[in-house]
Amino acid sequence: MSKINQYLSLEQFESFIFENETVELSAEVLERVSQSFDFLKEFSANKIIYGVTTGFGPMAQYRIEDKDRVQLQYNLIRSHSSGTGKVLSPVFVKSAILARLNTLALGNSGVHPSVIHLMQELLNRDITPLIFEHGGVGASGDLVQLAHLALVLIGEGEVFYKGERKATSEVFAAEGLQPIHVEIREGLALMNGTSVMTGIGVVNLANAKKLLNWSLKFSAAINEMVRAYDDHLSQELNGAKLHKAQQEVANRMREHLEGSQLIRKREDHLYKGENNETVFKEKVQEYYSLRCVPQILGPVLTTIENAAEVLENEINSANDNPIIDVKNRQVYHGGNFHGDYISLEMDKLRLVVTKLSMLAERQLNYLMNAKINELLPPFVNLGKLGFNFGLQGVQFTAVSTTAENQMLSNSMYVHSIPNNNDNQDIVSMGTNAALLTAKTIENAYEVLAIEAMAIVQGIDALGYKDKVSPATAKLYNDIKAIFPVISDDRPLYPYVQSIKEYLMR
Repeated sequence: MSKINQYLSLEQFESFIFENETVELSAEVLERVSQSFDFLKEFSANKIIYGVTTGFGPMAQYRIEDKDRVQLQYNLIRSHSSGTGKVLSPVFVKSAILARLNTLALGNSGVHPSVIHLMQELLNRDITPLIFEHGGVGASGDLVQLAHLALVLIGEGEVFYKGERKATSEVFAAEGLQPIHVEIREGLALMNGTSVMTGIGVVNLANAKKLLNWSLKFSAAINEMVRAYDDHLSQELNGAKLHKAQQEVANRMREHLEGSQLIRKREDHLYKGENNETVFKEKVQEYYSLRCVPQILGPVLTTIENAAEVLENEINSANDNPIIDVKNRQVYHGGNFHGDYISLEMDKLRLVVTKLSMLAERQLNYLMNAKINELLPPFVNLGKLGFNFGLQGVQFTAVSTTAENQMLSNSMYVHSIPNNNDNQDIVSMGTNAALLTAKTIENAYEVLAIEAMAIVQGIDALGYKDKVSPATAKLYNDIKAIFPVISDDRPLYPYVQSIKEYLMR
């Protein structure tokens, strides 16, 4: 069991989200939060502090009477629980709650300790607040989406519990939970931050890492199928270009290909001086989608690594407003809720995932087109040509899905629209960016699932299953357990879905 203490690494964060580790708060966290709360309660007397003794946003010019301060926080939560669209998936919500809990646990927010206690219980008891996709503009943070989380914490709204959508009050009664104590600025502190876009971003990152790994494996397997020369993956060639990610991709592909009986050495075939043809029967170099994989996927790896650094920084940052500084006994007003860091990284991640899906689509096209590969039957058709259709149908799906990714890759980071009476005159759209990236990643898995079908069909067509590397053999066997040899025509959508689920797990 890991404890939330001073700093939460991305690996620890992911273990809570994906491995269902129990969330436990350290004594240091509880003390830090209590000190922050006590200080703000004392410090706020007779002072003008945004969201504590004033209204919100452009209404900050209005003083709030002492008797109305607590009700002000309830008004904020209820009025902003206004999201629409699809409901966020449970893993996104769980990740968002953990991200919010961790930033409040830093002691820079002045919240009552009951807030982080109840968030801990939601995570550990698998109670998922109802949060919608639409509503956040990403500055003042994820106001609308986080309002739905806050609504649950005050005992209102709805949650998903044991597979059903239920009233929060009903679930709290069943679990013996009490709503939070709203005293100073609990509403504002819960809502004013980047935790939804960050939580979605962490899930996106994990899925993108797996996606890259599959693309590497598939690219290596296709190189085997065409009996490619290995020098485009060599340490010498890739070391001549000073990008570590490119070198890492090439190295991982070389490791995947260890033990292959199909990959060839250029010096054994083309450097012996025994080639006298005027027109060479065999390709001197492969198509770019096979030969340039390190150069194409290298930037994908670099982007993933950069996004990981930004996300880890964000989950350990105080990203609300104002910031409570107990040590210096001061309250600072600013804009740490602005989601530009996450928005930009999600845009970048979406771009490279789209490029990865484009690479997969081009590799798929190579396998489908007998005139290009000069090895396989059209559409990797193992049935009767002209009578059966092979994988022709799923190629349309892959192309359509890739085209959607290309459209989704337009930037949200630069799509600011002023709102909130122009108080929020430039915003990040970070949550939109994160959600579009999630869609792009899911699309990419669909394209790769179809590519996997073509790879195993191709290995069967060539009779290479005993000649591929052990790593490709494992890939082949795993996919074949889902997708058997197809010679007669049948609906292929169940196989696409099953392989996609296998790749994403």
